[in-house]
Amino acid sequence: MKKLNIGIVGYKFMGRAHSNAWKKATLFFDLPFEPVLKVACGRKKEELDKFAKRWSWAETETDWRKMIARDDIDIIDIAVPQSLHFEIAVEAAKAGKHIFCEKPMAMNSEQAIEMLRVCEENNVIHYLNHNYRRVPAVALAKKMIADGLIGDIYHWRSSYQQDWITDPDFPITWQLKKEWARAGPHWDLNSHCVDLAHYLIGPIKDVTAITTNFITERPIAIEGSTGNLKGRASEGQMEKVTVEDAALMLVNFSNGAVGSFEATRFANGRKNKLSFEIYGKKGSLTFDLEKMNELGYYAVDDQEQLRGFRTILVTEDNHPYMENWWPAGHIIGYEHTFIHAVADFISAISEQNSISPNFHDGVEVIKVLEAGLQSSYEKRTITLNNNP
Repeated sequence: MKKLNIGIVGYKFMGRAHSNAWKKATLFFDLPFEPVLKVACGRKKEELDKFAKRWSWAETETDWRKMIARDDIDIIDIAVPQSLHFEIAVEAAKAGKHIFCEKPMAMNSEQAIEMLRVCEENNVIHYLNHNYRRVPAVALAKKMIADGLIGDIYHWRSSYQQDWITDPDFPITWQLKKEWARAGPHWDLNSHCVDLAHYLIGPIKDVTAITTNFITERPIAIEGSTGNLKGRASEGQMEKVTVEDAALMLVNFSNGAVGSFEATRFANGRKNKLSFEIYGKKGSLTFDLEKMNELGYYAVDDQEQLRGFRTILVTEDNHPYMENWWPAGHIIGYEHTFIHAVADFISAISEQNSISPNFHDGVEVIKVLEAGLQSSYEKRTITLNNNP
């Protein structure tokens, strides 16, 4: 089997999730190339070496530019905060490397558009890891909509709720700093929901949004204590929170549907609850990531006395991706979405085809997020320019 050498930038939460996917993909999918964990890159050598040893990366490097410049690297995997995506992606594309990039794509639409332009100029495959498209239940929802089972869509309702910063003594992490994150859950969490809305419903025409803060100052984190949505606070020193704690958007879609988006890190009891509801002329669909193997379906054409939401357990061989896993009823989890993404990405490289979502999709997501922030600042509806 031909090999593709991977260079990854980042070794925390997403570095682990991506490493697992690169290692597992060829074990469960018949792929034209074997991904090789060649070089892991990060700032802190000691932590990086531990990460590389655990996940079987062959080498380490503390300068991502040197890693990109190597002739033996085929793919650059960007698994660092979004403030670093632009520079790394542009340099990787100029060097002719294929790009597997975490979301949100960039800090603004200008960066995103330039990332896309350079990738296209250099004819590299670019993938943006909105991994929830590759939940089998979500992929099944897409097929059901395409097959006309829901009919013309009236409503989209989505929320992405977490609770990891509800404690006022939780410290400042990079996710709470505008210079690193651009915005809070609106940028981080709503980016997933907007991508799913584009995937399942279509383009968004206009946006009306509000954002708010519940806690405006937090303790400074003890150095080296943050990671995986955790942190330990220092005593006495406080720092201003520079992103929102919650965001809500109302939108009109280009196809006439209306939609709502809620993104918050202040929903106590919700650990990672991404949910959506889709209501159409012929039926409805519901999904909850915390029950990610299930899809709710309501059919108007059912006999009147039998109407009601049914739960489809999306684990059958004829469901998206599932023939590569376990017998029916044996559920899969969060990490499998990354494996599906890697498998599709490798196939796209082999066939020299584009893969979705890619940087085209990422540009459109960023435009919606920017419009949401502008709407919240200016307290008015923002109409989107949906031209490429």
